[in-house]
Amino acid sequence: MILPSIIFILIFSYIPMWGVLMAFKEYNMFEGFAASPWVGTMHFRMFFESPEFWSIVRNTFGISMLKLLIGFPAPIILALMLNEVKNIVFKSIVQTVTYIPHFISWVVVSGLVFSMLAVDNGAVNEVLVKMSLIDKPINWLSIPEYFWGILVSVGVWKEIGFGSIVYMAAIAGIDPAMYEAASIDGASKFKQIFKITIPSIAPVITIFLLLGVGNILNAGFEDILLLTKNLNNGILMPYAQTVDTYVYQMGILNQRYSYATAAGLLKSVLSVLLLYVANTISRRFGKASLW
Repeated sequence: MILPSIIFILIFSYIPMWGVLMAFKEYNMFEGFAASPWVGTMHFRMFFESPEFWSIVRNTFGISMLKLLIGFPAPIILALMLNEVKNIVFKSIVQTVTYIPHFISWVVVSGLVFSMLAVDNGAVNEVLVKMSLIDKPINWLSIPEYFWGILVSVGVWKEIGFGSIVYMAAIAGIDPAMYEAASIDGASKFKQIFKITIPSIAPVITIFLLLGVGNILNAGFEDILLLTKNLNNGILMPYAQTVDTYVYQMGILNQRYSYATAAGLLKSVLSVLLLYVANTISRRFGKASLW
């Protein structure tokens, strides 16, 4: 079983890495990879000097930080809340309802978002108008200032339940005797959570936080692509364009393969550096680390 696994990893993980050399060539699909001339770091310089560079950096970090600050603690809070629920039936219903969105395609989710936020008969506008919170329906997906909030909110709703599974498993491994001893000492439920539960699952939280920092440049692709109607929403694009969508636009739509590879390679290198720095800091402070 080991040899087939090694062959699979080599074929699908390591051999394709040869393609990153395209970032240092002026790739021509008709001449082929070998015949394409070397251009050094020209494509990297072009990316840094492009007029979209700073807006792409702002959007990528802005969306990623919001997803990390809101999306990371959300599953932990849900797991802590579910752990305190004693009614098994209610707990199972809540878990099922929160898990299901993870298995729904972003294509379906984006359709639901468009339907819910529609100006004509959209549920959100209907409710807000009837509650007199707004005077007339709002075209939410045509206002750039709202896009980040919508994107992050939908992402949290989709992944919060599935993300809580690991934390629920970690909480289940805590010795019940610790809670019994705390109850005898008069500790309230809140005190037990902060003194027993959270410290006990802290290593798991740290590991996932490190992975989150390493993925901080992955601001999203499918969700942004679909919510901007395949990057055709010109109003939202100054606030929605990230490194991943930019690579897709340049590489697939505009066929600038070498330029797109350079942008993607730069993002990958920075992600590895961020992960290394975060892991080093965590290890230096005596916390859990990846290596």
